[in-house]
Amino acid sequence: MRFASLGSGSQGNALIVDAGETKVLLDCGFSARMATARLARLGTAPDELTAIVVTHEHADHLEGVFAFARSYQLTVYLTHGTHAAASQGKTALPECRLIDGQTRFAIGGLEVQPFPVPHDAREPVQYAFSNGQQCLGVLTDSGSITPHIVEVLGACDGLVLECNHDQALLAASNYPARLKQRIGGRFGHLENDQAADFLRQVDTRRLQHVLAAHLSQQNNRPELAARALASALGCSENWIGIADQEGGFGWRQLV
Repeated sequence: MRFASLGSGSQGNALIVDAGETKVLLDCGFSARMATARLARLGTAPDELTAIVVTHEHADHLEGVFAFARSYQLTVYLTHGTHAAASQGKTALPECRLIDGQTRFAIGGLEVQPFPVPHDAREPVQYAFSNGQQCLGVLTDSGSITPHIVEVLGACDGLVLECNHDQALLAASNYPARLKQRIGGRFGHLENDQAADFLRQVDTRRLQHVLAAHLSQQNNRPELAARALASALGCSENWIGIADQEGGFGWRQLV
């Protein structure tokens, strides 16, 4: 199993999980045209995809989902709350499948485990993906860590982990006070030290890849995120991968 990012940040997010004959896109916060171009950089064509799974309705994750799914006849998996909150486009899809936010389901050769997260959306979830041998956990857009998150992601082979902001940089930014409170609140986004604390709570012995994701371009720095995660893992800062807005990150293999 392998995975890659098409881009990660407030201007758009998408991740691809490839289990051979099953290729799943997680979110699509880019236009269908841009998503196609970014897939091409990864050597993948849209018609190779099996489905799209969605975390929540915010535009940086949902913006291109329905147009992309319609163009390539893809099934979209999302919670009832996300489906209800999505403003348009869903009724013209070939197929939408409503999922329970805590119940595993299969897409081809992948077992997909959704889990609820504290975020200011209607029914937000994140996901763990397994091919029966390796497990990839994805955790972004969560304002805090819950015991259930720790349980689901307790022993992954790969992690894509939100490091949205540095607390000091956010506090010193020119953002309005209300926006700072939203971002830094328990239904906002994980900051570097919270992400590091999460790593201290889980079994990291199987980890082959850790990628810091959803970094704020204004309120974080890649080196700060890498330093925090490396400190928790006791590894070199260079071992921590960074997902950026323009390039995401290239293929990472889980063996």
